[in-house]
Amino acid sequence: MNIGSRPDRSAADVAAVMFGGLRGLVPVQLREELCSEAEMICISVTLLEKITSSLTAQSLPIQLTLYSEEVLRVLFGDMNLMEQLVSVPYCSDQIISHLAAKCASGMVCPCWQKKCTQAFHSSSPGTELDACLWSVTEVLRKTLKESQQGKTRILGKLLDTFDCSLCALCSKLLPEKNEECLDSFTHSRHWGTTMCLLLDLLEVLSTSSLTRGTRVCLKSQRITYIRSAALLTMISCSSEGFVKKRALLLLKRTVLEKVGEDWALGEVLSSGLKYENFGSDMSMLAQSVLTAVANNWLDSVQVEPAAFFGGIRCTKMMGDEGQKPDCVMLRAVSLIVLKSIELHIQTTGADGATEVDGHLQSLWGFLRRYCNQLTEVTHLCCWISLLFGEQDDDMMEAAKAALSIFLSHRLHSGLDDGAAFAAACASGCNPHCHFVLLLQSVSFDHSILLDFLISVETCFLEYFLRYLKYLRDNWQSFIAACGGISVSGCDSSLQQVSLAPEVRLVEYDSSDESDPDNTEGSDVGPRTSGLSVSIRQTQNELPAVTFETLAKTVFCLSELREVVTRLHTKKLFPYNPSALLKLLEQVENSYKQSRATLQ
Repeated sequence: MNIGSRPDRSAADVAAVMFGGLRGLVPVQLREELCSEAEMICISVTLLEKITSSLTAQSLPIQLTLYSEEVLRVLFGDMNLMEQLVSVPYCSDQIISHLAAKCASGMVCPCWQKKCTQAFHSSSPGTELDACLWSVTEVLRKTLKESQQGKTRILGKLLDTFDCSLCALCSKLLPEKNEECLDSFTHSRHWGTTMCLLLDLLEVLSTSSLTRGTRVCLKSQRITYIRSAALLTMISCSSEGFVKKRALLLLKRTVLEKVGEDWALGEVLSSGLKYENFGSDMSMLAQSVLTAVANNWLDSVQVEPAAFFGGIRCTKMMGDEGQKPDCVMLRAVSLIVLKSIELHIQTTGADGATEVDGHLQSLWGFLRRYCNQLTEVTHLCCWISLLFGEQDDDMMEAAKAALSIFLSHRLHSGLDDGAAFAAACASGCNPHCHFVLLLQSVSFDHSILLDFLISVETCFLEYFLRYLKYLRDNWQSFIAACGGISVSGCDSSLQQVSLAPEVRLVEYDSSDESDPDNTEGSDVGPRTSGLSVSIRQTQNELPAVTFETLAKTVFCLSELREVVTRLHTKKLFPYNPSALLKLLEQVENSYKQSRATLQ
């Protein structure tokens, strides 16, 4: 047989040998060579991967292309290889698992597409549907990671191929009517696995809608938004904790616009202009959440005790005989509700502002059922630091959303500053309190704020700039917040979740080593020295507890301004901080002006 020509064996014979090999069956002609079952599986998977990758790359001569397509047609059509292939990655042999995963994620061929499409249209939860969901997810994820123009075209073709069948599948597994939630699918022993695989696929589809250059999306790419009400119902109805948790995390990433963040390349995702229906889709998601909250959805959400890596061993709270709830779920629910309130107010204006308090009170009631610390504090503004203290990125998202809710509500409510301040504390959304509690949790260490400023893992810069603008114009209410926090009991509660001040991304003191004018002990510059005099003059004008918190805050911000200035002067700061430095200076000036009014 000549190289590149059609093999002598028929395509059906080759397919039969490969299918048997994937099941660990060793052909008679290889038994004398003592070929093991594992080796036979590896040979068969490797050959299958070679065939599919060659067809995808269009690197074979025409005769071999036709022959290879016939082999795959027999394997995936007549022999139903897909179910067998996808079961291989879950075996205990890591080499076989790796080869099978690599093979399945590279099969972009007509027979594979047809098989998956048929399964989506007609299959119930089970191994066949699971195999197709897993395979399509891997192919789409792999294609999304490769941002070349050719791959973008392949992605578009794949999405178009599966659009109708995926929409049909989700209509069946995520029904719109609540009473259909507990149908026969839910009671299937495969339902939990199938739903987790579907949720993985929904995240990949949502990620594909946010890729650069996407202006019009298919319906399947928007399923998470369109079926958000059904997802919320599934969370409240499902008895399987891992399904609820997976669905909550999907909704959380969606509402935070962070789908695919863990695996998609940064240059693939668009951070600017979104597809044309994006705004309405986010509004739809927010409305679904708030409608559910208004209908007591939070009362039906059960949060299981925290477990180790999905296991059954539960953690216990320190000094408490009870079991600690899964804080990942509590944070997810909180962010979903907070961001939905924020989006709703931005969309509806004054009409949405009147509903804020009811939604927030529902959230506080939910959290108090599971978080003992929240039942012990009298100041609701402590909740962000208490719940999110161990998770920086989520804490910043919660603080940013709460700030946006406060500013929008203040704008549309017509309340004066004093009344708005009191109402904000009563609802747990006073931005001054959140900021001071954040500073307390990091021991008023300006270098940790600097870590946050240069980190790309949190939205701290966006939150910080917006808060400083508010602080600049509302210094008197900030002084009141300092006093309110000092007597609220939040300090003792925060001791359990405070961040270690010694943890650093970079040791910033080293930035001064090349400065000949900088000597040991001169961290506080002349401006800060002058500010310290101003602070001491305020000491007799305020209660002691208020003065202490105020002084620590002012010094922290002033020290932050100085170190950012030094780094920027030496071209060591990663971006232009001019706007930040201007705001920090304006905040200092606001403090000095407010001190003058006290005298």
